[in-house]
Amino acid sequence: MPLANLKLSPHDQQVLDSIFNPLELSSIHSQDSVPSEDSLKDVEPDNEGTRASRELELKAIELSEKGELKEALDLFRQALDRAYRASVLNNRAQTLRLAKRDVEALDDLNRAVELANDQQIRTKCHAHCQRGVLYRKLDNLEAARADFEAAAQLGSKFAREQLVEINPFAALCNQMLRQAFDQLK
Repeated sequence: MPLANLKLSPHDQQVLDSIFNPLELSSIHSQDSVPSEDSLKDVEPDNEGTRASRELELKAIELSEKGELKEALDLFRQALDRAYRASVLNNRAQTLRLAKRDVEALDDLNRAVELANDQQIRTKCHAHCQRGVLYRKLDNLEAARADFEAAAQLGSKFAREQLVEINPFAALCNQMLRQAFDQLK
């Protein structure tokens, strides 16, 4: 029997909605007020220090992608010396994670979230996502949930997906649906 032919009671539909849209039950605003992730931007001062920092940050990211982590971390340090920016901390945290230095990465992400203001929404969103993933890895689901909720409210589709994934009711519902479909076969 295809899903389209299943009739759900209003209560069942409400339960499914609460499972797959966990933000709507929390104190967080409705999905209509959430911006799209594509629209997130960082606005930073346009000065020599910020431009030099951004240039070093981009080079460090390229080195990280090539696996040259030590050199990348050195460039991130130089970028922070030019201008102490949340974006650099967030990107350095990713490189630290690649280097299996999770404690240092978490420290950078904490500082990135604190430093990112209302003008650095994109970086704040990404730092919350990355910190949420790290908290999940460290089995701190409450902290991960809080970060994913913050990132989802800023517009992250990934964070919304993570919230559904770590929602115990969603896991139970998925198991029950799988069993129901297996019985229909």
